[in-house]
Amino acid sequence: EGSAEYYYNLGTGGFNEKRHGDAAANFDKSCSLSQGRLGVACTNAVYCRTNILDWGQDGEQFRKDMETIERITAEEVEQFRRVDQDGTIHWRRTTSAHPHMMLGYPLSNSTLKRYVAESYAVMDEAHARIDESGRGLKALPTDLPYKPGDDRVRFLLEASKPNFRVKIGFVASGFNSKAVLYLSHDMFRFFDPDKFEVHVFSTGKADHQNFIQHAMRGVDWRERVRANADRFHDVRHLKDEHVEMARYVKDKGIHVLIEWDGYARQGERAQGLFALRPAPVQILHQEFLGTSGAQYVDYIVTDKITSPPALADDLYVENFIYMPNHFFSKGHAMQKEVKDPTYGYKRAERPYKLGTGSPVENRCMAPDGVGPAKPSFVFCNFNKFLKNNPDTFRSWLRILRDVPDSMLCLLENPVEGVPHLRRFVSEACEENDSGICGDLSPSEMNDRIHLLPWQANPFDHQMRSMDFCSAMLDSHPYNGHTVAQDALYGGVPIVTRSDGPDMSSRVSTSANAVLGLERLNAYGGLDDYEKIAVELATDRSWHGEVRRKLIDTCLRREPMHPYWDVPRYVRNFQAGLTEAWRRYLTGEGGGGKRNKFEKRHIEVIEDETTRRGTYPEDITRLERRRTEGLKRRFMDGLMAEEDDVVGGRRGRREEL
Repeated sequence: EGSAEYYYNLGTGGFNEKRHGDAAANFDKSCSLSQGRLGVACTNAVYCRTNILDWGQDGEQFRKDMETIERITAEEVEQFRRVDQDGTIHWRRTTSAHPHMMLGYPLSNSTLKRYVAESYAVMDEAHARIDESGRGLKALPTDLPYKPGDDRVRFLLEASKPNFRVKIGFVASGFNSKAVLYLSHDMFRFFDPDKFEVHVFSTGKADHQNFIQHAMRGVDWRERVRANADRFHDVRHLKDEHVEMARYVKDKGIHVLIEWDGYARQGERAQGLFALRPAPVQILHQEFLGTSGAQYVDYIVTDKITSPPALADDLYVENFIYMPNHFFSKGHAMQKEVKDPTYGYKRAERPYKLGTGSPVENRCMAPDGVGPAKPSFVFCNFNKFLKNNPDTFRSWLRILRDVPDSMLCLLENPVEGVPHLRRFVSEACEENDSGICGDLSPSEMNDRIHLLPWQANPFDHQMRSMDFCSAMLDSHPYNGHTVAQDALYGGVPIVTRSDGPDMSSRVSTSANAVLGLERLNAYGGLDDYEKIAVELATDRSWHGEVRRKLIDTCLRREPMHPYWDVPRYVRNFQAGLTEAWRRYLTGEGGGGKRNKFEKRHIEVIEDETTRRGTYPEDITRLERRRTEGLKRRFMDGLMAEEDDVVGGRRGRREEL
């Protein structure tokens, strides 16, 4: 009691219970008592403060926190990182900062984010072998990690057979009501059943039925995936047994393995699995928007705007699979539960009812008499607080200052951060020489900012974008991702900064380019960001034009707009996987070590059929083809099992 370790454990307990303020105080105490030697305590304190906007007077604490992150990380890179002449990366231990934490930090040196990811990638498998004492490592079997090059001849013979299908496997703990499945579960409806055999390896638990029935109103994304995958493997029992899971995946003959967790959901993700190389081609897709840092991950799915080629060597370890029309899968236009946007608004109701009223009428549910009675414009940001920082928030205050009677609508995410937000606004407006708030007093500026409670149902949450937001002000350097897709499909334009190098900071920039709204991209940084936001809010004609153009993309069905077209996305995704597989078979890529001088990206170029786009009759045809293919494979599986029984080898049927 009273030691650095004691306070570190108290901080961990507070963080797990979402008491971020208490956690930060205890981590700080641990950091101090250890004289900074327990670096993870120091960096955890920073992360806890960013979760609740505890930036200190005029953001001074945040500035010091970013200096702490850069200093500690740079020192650890110097101490623990080594690169061989052939490009093999070694780390003696992980960095104190975590890859997921780093996404939201506006660092002066973005390469540090790559180094943090590298350290976790290199140490991931060893951490999965820590023994029960916590001080030693279990032995790794001598045949691991697998060497995919050893299987190339076998796979060449396999690929030459008639009716060959590429076996792709998706690994995630989030095959439930997580954001990645909200965006991506519709992909499984459209894989070509004659060319691909789709496996799912789920390490996470299913949602509780009460949650499905009440919070999700009967919608179960996990079951939708199960209905459209060739094989759904519930491998929760193996999530802490990465050696057994690697053998299991390899036993299924997976050709391309796709990572859908990244470094999220620690404790549920398949730690150490990808490092054992159970598949010859391994890909990072969708969930973690930054480099994996892993030399055993061959490709990351992205696009040329989100990940410009010039940044490949400094910020990424992987090769790129460049997708056209944005790299995100998003199923909003495919899901009947997601409300299509409308050009007009329904009559407002009091008390507020979901799907009624305009942003100006609903006023972010501000109490009567607080803030403008009839706002001129309502800006929004529905991201978690941790995605924001003092520079971004000061920018928002200047935008509110320059757009008379405008409002800012945020989410209480988390509630513990609201007092810190209010204090920051008051302090910013009290600085007489700053000019941030103009003639607005602290109370007047705070009255222009309101917060909505968190909404558990994702479809209701998506609808609130249209009800409450005239436009979204994006976060930087950690854009809205799922939140941004919700806003765009609600007909809510997004003003975003486009001057950052990080993958997580360029998602909305790419989206606006594909949607024909590139004028909303602030390539000139903060000043440009503010100028565009003010112009959008004060030029009613331009805002109306932008909103109509955006809604047009959402409602297009003959054909679908490429941004929202999931079947088209899947065709392009399949093309990228097919090329990655071909390169492995020919020895051109995948399945082996590489260094930064050997990068060879894949760019998916749409063929004429794909460029045609998707029409309603195409969706019906593709779904019927997929269903018939699954039925045919199911019957083939039953016949094969019957043959095994007759031959005295009772087969083990997979969960279908």
